[in-house]
Amino acid sequence: MEIRISKKRGLARSKRKVRIRKRISGTAQRPRLAIFRSHKHFFAQVIDDVAGHTLVAASTLTPGIQEAIAGKKKSEKAAILGEFLGGQCKEKGIKSVVFDRGGFKFHGRVKAFADGARKAGLEF
Repeated sequence: MEIRISKKRGLARSKRKVRIRKRISGTAQRPRLAIFRSHKHFFAQVIDDVAGHTLVAASTLTPGIQEAIAGKKKSEKAAILGEFLGGQCKEKGIKSVVFDRGGFKFHGRVKAFADGARKAGLEF
């Protein structure tokens, strides 16, 4: 029974993702900030869709952030990752991005990540 529920949940997320990606596209001036969250980890990329290049990428598995997130809750880890990615974007000269939540609802870890990135200076 639980298998059906998880399949439905995955299907609903993929439908939301397709709906979002129809309208969102990243450019060199305003790249797309795409996220993915798994049960344990959080991944984020800043992508220029026109050129097809990933400009900045970070995750909770990135060596530079492992020490900072040790022993934290998942939402706290996402917020720290958002600040880390925002700092990397600042170094590359990226000030504003289009936020692509990847079909995930905007609450919990996704919201914590977005707040952390805004705190670091990124504009959505």
